[in-house]
Amino acid sequence: MKINDVSRLGAIQQYRNSGKSESNQPGKKAMQRDELQISSKAKELLGQEQNRVERIQELKQSVENGTYHVDAHKIAEKLLLYFRN
Repeated sequence: MKINDVSRLGAIQQYRNSGKSESNQPGKKAMQRDELQISSKAKELLGQEQNRVERIQELKQSVENGTYHVDAHKIAEKLLLYFRN
């Protein structure tokens, strides 16, 4: 087994050069560029993320001010579901 086999580097260089030679030749199509499209669902999720960040900031502020109150009934409901299973 050869650890320092340099013959494989030639294949990489040919691959890199193949894109350059195609775009320079007349009559051949230029390489298509990569493109990114964000779906409407992704845009909706990004909007929800902004709302989430704002809500977290509000909660942090209310905890710092001492105005955040925990609803014990909601906690009990969640714990009850956990212990029943």
